[in-house]
Parts: sequence; C-alpha cells; structure tokens
Amino acid sequence: MLNQKRYLCTAFALFCSLVSAVASLPAQERFKDLVGNVRVGNVEKASSVQVPYILWGGDVATFLANGDLKTKSGSLFQTAGLDVQLTPGDDFVAQVRNYMEGKTPFLRGTMHMLGLAGEVVGSDPRTKPVVILQLSWSAGDHIVARKGIRSLNDLKGKKIACQQGGPHVGLLYDSLTAANLKKADVEIVWTKDITGANGPADVFRNDPSIDACCVITPDMMGLSTGLNQEGSGAEGTVAGAHVVNSTAQMSRSIADVYAVRRDWYDANQDWIKKFVANQLKATEQLVAMRKGFEETKKLAKDYEQILAMSQRIFGKETIPTLEEDAHGLLLDCSFVGLAGQLAFFLDDKNLSGFNAKMKESVDLATGWGYSESRNGYDPNAFKESGYKQIAKMAGIEYAMPTTREAFTKDPSAEGTDMFLGENLDSSTIVSFTINFEPDQKDFSADRYGSDFARALREASKFGNARVIIRGHSDPTRTILDLVKSGMEKKVIQQTGTPGNYRYFLNGKPLDLSRTKEVIELIKSGAFGGGNPDPSVTMQAALSLSKSRADAVFAELKRYAKESEMNLDLSQIVPVGAGVMEPVIPKPRNLEEAKENMRVEFRIVKVNPEALAPSDFNF
Repeated sequence: MLNQKRYLCTAFALFCSLVSAVASLPAQERFKDLVGNVRVGNVEKASSVQVPYILWGGDVATFLANGDLKTKSGSLFQTAGLDVQLTPGDDFVAQVRNYMEGKTPFLRGTMHMLGLAGEVVGSDPRTKPVVILQLSWSAGDHIVARKGIRSLNDLKGKKIACQQGGPHVGLLYDSLTAANLKKADVEIVWTKDITGANGPADVFRNDPSIDACCVITPDMMGLSTGLNQEGSGAEGTVAGAHVVNSTAQMSRSIADVYAVRRDWYDANQDWIKKFVANQLKATEQLVAMRKGFEETKKLAKDYEQILAMSQRIFGKETIPTLEEDAHGLLLDCSFVGLAGQLAFFLDDKNLSGFNAKMKESVDLATGWGYSESRNGYDPNAFKESGYKQIAKMAGIEYAMPTTREAFTKDPSAEGTDMFLGENLDSSTIVSFTINFEPDQKDFSADRYGSDFARALREASKFGNARVIIRGHSDPTRTILDLVKSGMEKKVIQQTGTPGNYRYFLNGKPLDLSRTKEVIELIKSGAFGGGNPDPSVTMQAALSLSKSRADAVFAELKRYAKESEMNLDLSQIVPVGAGVMEPVIPKPRNLEEAKENMRVEFRIVKVNPEALAPSDFNF
C-alpha cells in the first residue's frame, strides 16, 4: 500500500513537528535548555481533562472514543463518565511545558520522545511519567541510501542526513545499533525539518556527499519511487537511491504511547482505567471498520464519518481525500489493542516490551547528548487483574497474546534461491558473522552468548523480517577434488610450480577463484563418477553447512529458553550455503580457510503480501 499513500504521509510529516522546537536547532542541545525555566505546578482542576493529540493514525481512535475534540454526548468516553478536551500536541516542547505546569496531566508522544524529555519530566517526583497505554507501532519511516550501500553494515564511515531531534533519531539509533555501529562511526548531518526544503531528502538530493537520509514515505517515494524500487534519476528521483531499512520491516522501533504525571496517576486510577478501556474499545471498532473497507472497498457510513472527522481535525490540506489519504494514514499505523498492552507492559521477557524500549530510549538520550542524566519513566501498575477489569469495562475478550502466523510457512517451500547470492544480498537489511574451527560442532552459549543475544534482540525489533542463519563451508577440499578428478580425466592441465600453479580446462584458462563457474562445472557432471568425485564432496560440504546452521539454531533456541526471552522462533530460518559464497574463494593456508568456515545471521526483507494480516505485531 505504500505506493498508494504518497500524500497521506505528508500528514505524518506534520506529526513529526511534534519536536519542531528541537528540530529548529543547528546542533544538539539538552532538552532542558529547550524547555527553559518552568515551574512545576499541581494539575489544574477543571471540568474537562486536557489530552493532547498529534497528527498520527493512532489518535484517530481517540477521536472515535471522544466523538470529537470535545467529548460528545453518546460517545464512548461520555458513556463512561469522562469529560475530555483534545488539544493540539504536535509541539512536544510546549506539551512538556504544559505538563510540568499542570495545565494537563498527559503527554502524548513516543517512547523515544519520553526518553529525550526524561531529564526535565523526571526532575520532580510529581511529574515522573507513568505510561498508561501503548497505541501503536509506527510503520512509515525509512532510510534511503545511494547505490553501493547495500545494507546497514555499509553505513560505517558514511554521511547521513536526519532531522534533528525528530522521530527519525530513534530510527537511526536503532538502525546503527543493529549494525553494531556507534554514533561516532557515522557523520550525521542534522536538518531543521523532516521534509521540504530544509529536510533530509532535499539535502540528499542536492548534495552528492550525503550517502543516506532518514525520510518519510512521500520523500522515500520521491527519491527511489518505492519501497523495493531504485531511483533512475528521472522526475526528481536520485539514480540508484533505494531503501536500506524501513519500519515496514523494523516494525517494533517506534512505539506511540500515552503517559500521565505520577501525582495524577496515583489520584485518578478509576478515571485512567476508563480512559484506557474505552480507548481500546474504540481501537477495536476502528480496526474492524478499516478491515471492512479493505475487504469490500466500500466506505461504510460509520467509517466515512470518522475519516471525515479526522480530515476536519487534521485539516483538508493535510488529508485531501478520505478513501486514500485518511484511510491510508490508518494503514501506516499498527494498532496493538489489548493483546499489545499485555505483551508490552506485563511480559518482562518481551524483547520489545516496556522495559527494553525504556532502556533503549534512555540510552539514546544520554548517549547522543540530549540528556546528562539517566531519567526513566514508569509503566502502569494495572497487572493482570487490572487488565481483566479493563477488558470487562471495554467488553473485549481477555486473552493472553499468542505469536502471529506470519512466519509459520515452511521455508523450504519458498525455494533456496531466496537465501543465496544476489537475491539474498538485495534483500539483506543487516548481517553479522561468527566463525568456527574445522569440524566444530559445538556452538555453546558460553562462547557465543553475546552473538545469540544480539540475534534475538534484532529479530524482535525487525518483526516483519526473517532472520536467516546461514552456514558456510570452506571450498578447499571441493576445489582440490575437482582438480584431481579433472587431471585424471585429462581435461584439466596443470602448469607452474607449487604455490604458483595455473590450470587449464581443455586448453582454456581455468580460474579456480571464480566460485560460481567452478560450481557450475561440478554440477555439469563432467567430473563425476571418479575417485574423488567433486560433486560428492560439494554435497557433503552443503550438508555440513546446514548441520552447522541447525546446531546454531538449536543452541539459539536453548539460549532463548534459558534466558526466558519471548520470541516467535518461526521467524528464524537455518539454511546451508555450502561452498557457494566463500570469503576467500581459493585459500592459500588454513587461516584463510577458517575465514570461510562461518555462520552468518542476516535480517532480510520478506514480501509484505506473504504476511498474515494482524493488528498486533508481537
């Protein structure tokens, strides 16, 4: 659907003005300096509770629950006895000021944004945020790079344009972390805005020294023409520009949440639970409407009404049409619902849960200079009993979440080509490798624990991607058997001296370092039937590489179980590459041969159409 949402994502660009005050700065500043001197006041007593909204699909569920900006008679909130005034909150710095002064008890943003503001909001125990609800995961952000940058690993030493302080700072942080890169490993060119003349896309387009940029969907489309396309240089595109990472795959990077002040949370438990319950009920209704339109392509009256309300609130210049732009805004939003709350807040072993995301956001704030102190925030204390009460209030069935069905298909049914060569290279987002000794069969967590932890962490974050464990074998024995068999059959000739031999096949030069050609020779069967038989050796190497991948996968599963990490392991696929992709095609000694004896982890894109529909990415 991304190619159908060119204009709706302009709306998301405006959402990103959430941090416009930060983005206007030429260099990083501490968040407390942006907020300035602010007095901490008690929450004002008023008939209506002010709740900020931002321009994002998740907030449409809040519009539905409230009936409009002011609580409407007959709405979910009104029926529950709530009186809410929704107020614009795209200026996050202004949000924080209002929150600290007590004009509102609410903050509306992302987990990353709460981390950036932690030094301010955590300065007083009354204002320490308590996260009461996760709305959604964001799915409309991308890193576009020039030709030659094939994966996130290739960003080392490169120059990357990114809006200062915006939501893409979190995407960039997560992407560099996935490649085991630090901020110092790249040069970040900060831009004032997220899009337009002062945005990363225009900087990337106009300055050839910029290697990559963090952009929203319409800018991604303008640079590369599509999520899986490459720019030609025509019609404003950049030749060779392509997406190297996207929240379409890194689906658990940006978490949208509501948080409230600690003092207000402690004094208003019933109100908060009613808010959460009816927010979840509205989400369930909205998702059903969205699904109905996707299936029938007919705009039902209730869905048309909420889309029209969103268009009115966000502005027709932002959302010109209902069926494409307003609906598309919702398609870019992965609502998590009740199951998401249970997984996010209650599952301490969820690698993309509250604890993990909070630590990540605080690491970002302190590591990148937005804060000098580590100030976290708290999860709600609803526990299982509280969520059962909330589910009953909302009329929603209470059920603990289960893993989704996106990756339960037998990978062998997809064929092996997707795991090899250029096909895999073009789909790889990030990769890393572990090496082993000849004939090694043990891959214990004692030795490879840090590698396993990294693989599991990234598998969780890249919820809409596959993790491929690929075993590789050294080709030396296969090449040697090819030469011996060929010389016995008198079709291969050897000249020169030891260490400097040259080979000829039927009088024509034979380059043994050209692995693909060597493999095709063996597959032709021209060297089979003898002793040695290189086809037998090559098949044995393939089996060995697969067994090594299986051994690593088995140890990875054991490590995850013993570490009590919750993960959909069907997302991870072990495969054997055999001798097909050596690091050193023709090793000269054992040390070089060992470089070929490896297992690599690759995070790879999958066809989005192969994913099972799910409103809960767990």
